[in-house]
Amino acid sequence: MTRGAVIALSHGGGPMPVLGDPSHKEIVRSLKERVPKVLRLDSPEAPRAIVVVTAHWSARAPTISNAAKHELFYDYGGFPPETYRLKYDAPGNPQVAQELFDALKEQGLSPETDDDRGWDHGVFIPLLLIRPEADIPIVQLSVLKSEDPEQHFKMGMALQKLRESNVAIIGSGFASFHNLRLMFSGISHDPEFRKRNAAWNDAINGAVSEKKLGERLGKLKGWREFPGGYEMHPRGGGEHLMPLLVCAGAGGDAKPKQYTDEFLGLDMYSFYWN
Repeated sequence: MTRGAVIALSHGGGPMPVLGDPSHKEIVRSLKERVPKVLRLDSPEAPRAIVVVTAHWSARAPTISNAAKHELFYDYGGFPPETYRLKYDAPGNPQVAQELFDALKEQGLSPETDDDRGWDHGVFIPLLLIRPEADIPIVQLSVLKSEDPEQHFKMGMALQKLRESNVAIIGSGFASFHNLRLMFSGISHDPEFRKRNAAWNDAINGAVSEKKLGERLGKLKGWREFPGGYEMHPRGGGEHLMPLLVCAGAGGDAKPKQYTDEFLGLDMYSFYWN
């Protein structure tokens, strides 16, 4: 059976990718063109389901959306009325949710399920662009409030088992830079900040690109000490990096491929294993 692909992608700000915001042009192009190819969505090897690890759901334990159908959770504010009428009618998949629950338990984690919470914008906004047909079942998976890198990596190692039965994995976050206070201050045009952001990206790239899982985890455990760690993701605000840590565990013993999208004058990195 085809092995499901893994991608940790940059999902943009709120609903702006689907509003045609000019600053999201490259992110939108990647979501429409690059990501479907990585996931093999238009081929005979299309995944039987997609697990989406979303930065916008932080929970005490790994929590899984396990209903056959989920509504949308419009977890943003101040946008045009049409953004609260968006629809993404893909089915859920209770069977895959149970497989994920069992795999997480096998890794020594304590997963929980939630058949009520809607899919948040970390799920439905990128998927509206990646797969507008909404014909592939989706299972949403939270990140952890603890931001513990080893626990997130274990979540990814559990997902390796689902990959073997052609379940694809999307980590939906913003790993290269997610500090909202700074993001909209204009600091991205400051040459010194740009140097610090490049140093951060170099450190993340080096860690994620370690071929062996143990060496990859060893480096990622120290991500807060990477150059600019607290500037790119403020204290207590590392949730947009966590999907990448999960994907780094799901990628197995293989180096990822990568691409960048320009956003606010900065390079936003996405990583994938396929």
